[in-house]
Amino acid sequence: MGRKSKVLSLSVPPEIARDLDNMAKTEDKSRSEIFKDMFKTYKESVAEREWRELFSFGKETAKRFEIKDEKELFMILDEEGS
Repeated sequence: MGRKSKVLSLSVPPEIARDLDNMAKTEDKSRSEIFKDMFKTYKESVAEREWRELFSFGKETAKRFEIKDEKELFMILDEEGS
């Protein structure tokens, strides 16, 4: 059976390494656990930003085409799909 993890080697400035070690000590976690938490938070942040951009695009499009509500949008989509 293979490894369940992949070993990475990262280079960071010394102050980031110190901060990471301090966080790990404060949280009573390993560096790997802190990194996984940070990565998960970053992915969630990217997804949230993408959602906000998509929502903003939808609002602008609805305004441009004078779509009043979701019901009207679904009617338009149904017509296009027919």
